[in-house]
Amino acid sequence: PFASLLYGIFKGKYNYKVLKYQLNFKDLPDAFDGFTITQITDIHSGSFTDKEEIQYGVDLINEQKSDVILFTGDIVNNFAHEMDNWIDTFKQLKAPAGKYSILGNHDYGDYSKWKNEEDKVANFEAIKEIHPKIGFDLLLNENKYLEKDGQKIALIGVENWGKGFNQAGDLKKASEGVNKDDFKVLMSHDPSHWEYKIKKDDFNYQLTLSGHTHGLQFGIEIPGIIKWSPAKYVYKQWAGLYEEFGRYIYVNRGFGYHAFPGRVGIWPEITVIELKKG
Repeated sequence: PFASLLYGIFKGKYNYKVLKYQLNFKDLPDAFDGFTITQITDIHSGSFTDKEEIQYGVDLINEQKSDVILFTGDIVNNFAHEMDNWIDTFKQLKAPAGKYSILGNHDYGDYSKWKNEEDKVANFEAIKEIHPKIGFDLLLNENKYLEKDGQKIALIGVENWGKGFNQAGDLKKASEGVNKDDFKVLMSHDPSHWEYKIKKDDFNYQLTLSGHTHGLQFGIEIPGIIKWSPAKYVYKQWAGLYEEFGRYIYVNRGFGYHAFPGRVGIWPEITVIELKKG
């Protein structure tokens, strides 16, 4: 165990894994058959120390050559300035159909002491301004349509909503202008939002992308044999793909790390999802 912890601190936190999935949907528009999404989440730039390793991770994201890149929250630990040294690195990310993002619970500054409310608000505004600096379109309880060959799918981004956490997310507001019959990809940072609000919603959110849990950065995973982390006792959906009521949620294990400066058994993740008609 001691050797595992040492490995996790010095190497495991940069042991990026690309996990690929193909998901079939009967109501996917024909033009989006084969459309690819790369999801990253939980950058937590305030924890970074190794520029070369982070560059390797960013290059690995670009190597996937996905149509769109989606980032599902927690760009910093607490403060906007934590991202200052990493803007030039993350602005290198490229995707022909665009790059879109949402906020996570750490982006609101709720875990720090502030001299006054004005400082907290200023930090929050500065965090939101990071996203366009790295080329991401930040969705704050709003949506965009992705169009291809005259057809479209809805991309919906909510602010953070978590059981026991900040609940700024407004699903109804974020979905304004979207039709019930549209194919929807929803970005919501905390998977408890899916469990308590999204999965049974009559509006039918076919695919939700989340992060937040990090898989607690500790556990055991052997594909097809075992998947365990203490995170399972806190979150019903804590890592990977889940399906209920014909709807999916994918919980990414996170790109960065926080609190414990490493990862043991639950490695940093880049997720690639291919949408298929069928």
